[in-house]
Amino acid sequence: MKILIGLSGGLDSTYAAHLLKEQGHEVIGASVIMHEYTDVKAAEEAAIAVGIPHVVLDAREAFRERVISRFVSDYVAGRTPNPCVICNPTVKFAALCEYAEENGFDAVSTGHYASVLKEKGRYFIRRGDDGAKDQSYVLWRLTQEQLSMLYLPLAGMKKSDIREQAAALGYRAAEAKESQEICFIPDDDYVGYLERTTNQTFPEGDFLNAQGEVIGRHKGLIRYTVGQRKGLGAFGRPMFVSRLDPEANTVTLVPAGQEFSTSMRVSDLRFLKLPPVLEGSIEAAVKVRYSAKPTPCRITFLGDCAEVSFLTPVRAVTPGQSAVFYDGNDVLFGGMIDGSGQITP
Repeated sequence: MKILIGLSGGLDSTYAAHLLKEQGHEVIGASVIMHEYTDVKAAEEAAIAVGIPHVVLDAREAFRERVISRFVSDYVAGRTPNPCVICNPTVKFAALCEYAEENGFDAVSTGHYASVLKEKGRYFIRRGDDGAKDQSYVLWRLTQEQLSMLYLPLAGMKKSDIREQAAALGYRAAEAKESQEICFIPDDDYVGYLERTTNQTFPEGDFLNAQGEVIGRHKGLIRYTVGQRKGLGAFGRPMFVSRLDPEANTVTLVPAGQEFSTSMRVSDLRFLKLPPVLEGSIEAAVKVRYSAKPTPCRITFLGDCAEVSFLTPVRAVTPGQSAVFYDGNDVLFGGMIDGSGQITP
């Protein structure tokens, strides 16, 4: 096959390109420029090391419009977004798939730890074998068309083995560190970034307890996220952020044990293995953050949204984050968390 692989120059995409070439495919690497910090040079060096051609796709305008603008508006609205989840279908994979279609490629590939399967006419994501690196959680918004073009060669591999094999092959990417911060805010100072981007400061306001009583002062709403414990100040006992109210400019804090929720509301539904559902109820397992373990739940569909009841309370259900629903290792569907239900004492 003729395969276009998204090439960042990091370990995962470099080794994925190596595997594809080793399997006998015609492979071309593509770097998608999304912002000023996109490291095209590292990708060029990786392409040379693997021995494949390299092209550059400019998606900066789309990234500004579809990712950065939403990132900023979500934070200002008291939500905690995951920009990678938005970027994947609207910018990164959109650019790769468009170029592949226009230039006669058979498939698109990346270094994500997951796999794509088809069953009963629907494409869906299956979790990667390396539980510590499984990336199915960030791919739930990909369209059926994008999934139909996608081949992920690292699904059955472990990161530690890949690093060892890449080092043995002499790839510099084997020494690359894991990227933890938001890619377009490399210094991880998202507060400063938001202030510069919006050209405004975010004023102090009141900390409230669960009864709505003022118990202190916060330093600006964008400095907090649901579930946060550190940086709140001294209250005589551990406290956690449970709610952000941008209209009132308040942050509600609760003591340990009350940061758990028994339910949540989810919107912006995208269906993968499960065909689109408008009503009725099903049982599944759900992840409410990348590092979380799937939790059993019951989902009731209400047209364009869903109400979710957890079989056991879940910590720090955060508006703006993704809720991804699984049947075993298969992604059924996903959605954006709008809010959580009752906090348990």
